[in-house]
Amino acid sequence: MWDAIWHNGRLATMAESGSPYGALDDAAIATKDGRIAWCGRRGDLQGAPHTLARDAHDLAGRWLTPGLIDCHTHLVYGGNRAREFAQRLEGVSYAEIARAGGGIVATVAATRAADDNSLFASARRRLSALLAEGVTTVEIKSGYGLNLETELKQLRVARRLGAELPVTVRTTFLGAHALPPEFAGRADAYIDAVVAMLPEVKASGLADAVDAFCENIGFSPEQTERVFAAATKLGLPVKLHAEQLSDLGGAALAATYGALSADHLEYTGEDGVAAMAAAGTVAVLLPGAFYFLRETKLPPIAALRAAAVPIALATDCNPGSAPLTSLLLVLNMACTLFRLTPEEALTGVTRHAARALGLSDRCGTLEVGKAADFAVWDIDDPAELAYRIGFNPLAYSVKNGAFPQI
Repeated sequence: MWDAIWHNGRLATMAESGSPYGALDDAAIATKDGRIAWCGRRGDLQGAPHTLARDAHDLAGRWLTPGLIDCHTHLVYGGNRAREFAQRLEGVSYAEIARAGGGIVATVAATRAADDNSLFASARRRLSALLAEGVTTVEIKSGYGLNLETELKQLRVARRLGAELPVTVRTTFLGAHALPPEFAGRADAYIDAVVAMLPEVKASGLADAVDAFCENIGFSPEQTERVFAAATKLGLPVKLHAEQLSDLGGAALAATYGALSADHLEYTGEDGVAAMAAAGTVAVLLPGAFYFLRETKLPPIAALRAAAVPIALATDCNPGSAPLTSLLLVLNMACTLFRLTPEEALTGVTRHAARALGLSDRCGTLEVGKAADFAVWDIDDPAELAYRIGFNPLAYSVKNGAFPQI
């Protein structure tokens, strides 16, 4: 007997089957011990659904997709930066705000001052909004501590979110996010400090990967490479904030280290795209930040497609450039701003997002052996998930084969 079966529905498996969305009509999916045990057309079942599983759920024609994956967030932070939003509307650039002591460093001060419980409470509200839209896996970065104590605090809170809420959390150490005030004018010395943090971060077991901000207001490729070399030596996979504001060759650098992903990529050139394609590095596009910062330089979508670089999407939820907690809105933005197709967009928050987190063997598609994480939608076509704006058609989610309590 299976634990449960969902039948009389349509599945968007998102597997590479040759059909749009990997779709199966009049289908069923069964679970056992939190995993997908069977997936296929209802007519291929060896009996009536209620005789094959302890619990049988009639989908009544609804669509069922893999649980959505938000593969780039900064969910754990203190304070907010609404005043900076007003400044940008008055004509002050993101880079100018950062150079004047605002931006990331302002959030660092608020995060350092906050305790674990307050950080958890605020992050939980943001994460709950994502879960209410069918998200079952999320990545959470540190990067607002810029010292070992606070970076570990952020990572500890992120792990707690995964323990207390029905969601898989992957954590990323982003110590090389910005230059803290105490290291003003001493970027190389701060990179020394980040490299020195890495063994303790590794020993803590709190980080699944290492990230850096390679940018003209962040760190140089040479400084970034020092972090990557140290992380790789410790066996930690890497990813990179690359080419958001300029092309410093970050995407190519990330690919050199076999990075899981390179994220943002508005200014990435042909060399970066080719390097990512050769390395299998996923391109994570962040249309929320593009929109919020009123960027006009589009990521090289055509080049990424031509090189068959997997394209993932994420909210980039953060207080400065993407205070966004709707992955469904990201789907619409990716289509309207970047001209992705609805199928590309949904693939970007399922199959390709799983790959960007190194979780392709666990989630992202509806296939036997993978986690029984899925979302059930009141829609007539999967394209509706990208088409609608400000509308949530989620009927319910399933996490590890069970109905979660949020």
